[in-house]
Amino acid sequence: MRVTIATEPAPGHANEDFAAATANAVVLLDGAGLSGVDDGGYIHGVAWYVRRLGAELIVGLAHQPPSSLTQILADAIGHVAASHNKTCDLNHPGTPSSTVVLVDFDGPRLRYLVLADSVLVINELGKQQVISDGREADAGRRHRRAMDAIPADTAAHDDARRAYVETLRGYRNHPGGFWVAAADPRAASEALTGEVDRGRVESLLLLSDGASRPVDRFGLMTWDEIAELVGAAGCPALLRRVRDAENSDPRGRRWPRGKIHDDAAIVYCDFR
Repeated sequence: MRVTIATEPAPGHANEDFAAATANAVVLLDGAGLSGVDDGGYIHGVAWYVRRLGAELIVGLAHQPPSSLTQILADAIGHVAASHNKTCDLNHPGTPSSTVVLVDFDGPRLRYLVLADSVLVINELGKQQVISDGREADAGRRHRRAMDAIPADTAAHDDARRAYVETLRGYRNHPGGFWVAAADPRAASEALTGEVDRGRVESLLLLSDGASRPVDRFGLMTWDEIAELVGAAGCPALLRRVRDAENSDPRGRRWPRGKIHDDAAIVYCDFR
């Protein structure tokens, strides 16, 4: 098996995505935060959080005998929370958070976990599964109209985006809302989990929502086409496709979105 990883921050920003691999597992995280929105005076920001959570997940995946992926995630969230609960207010709505995709293929069954809106594409023999948690997008569609109606390179759009994010915080990690990794280990129980026969898997593709934009935001490609592009030309080819599309719509008129450019992370696993 061959694993390829590529990640690129939005221009001018620190990268708040994380991707890593071991011989038997892969991890992808997409941190959530917004400059200019009240963060409760946090010492540790989103980039710190995703790197720390990612490291804890790698450690958890290496344990033998293996735990369930839900337990690995719950333990990792708890360990990170314990590491900064004396310096940061973990009950503040601005607590750093992250999506999570875990895949463990150490055995005859490939196990996966997906929390929030990052994407896992599993290409089996003649079949493709696309796994992503759409609850945040469902909540967002009810509140993003004002933000999407304003050109993205304006102060008014920045204000609308702050208001949108503050509103979504009321749905985060609450019943009827959506779930992300933050400070409460119980969020892990809300993740989508499953397993498939490892021998049937041809490839895996893990995407942060900045990398999945050509399909689920821009409508320029299908999941099959993204998998074919990465398989043939590599992860950097998809990063170029993302940036070309973003640059072609610098004011967010064709594709209204909160951020003109977003961090993008890709993990591609070729089992063939």
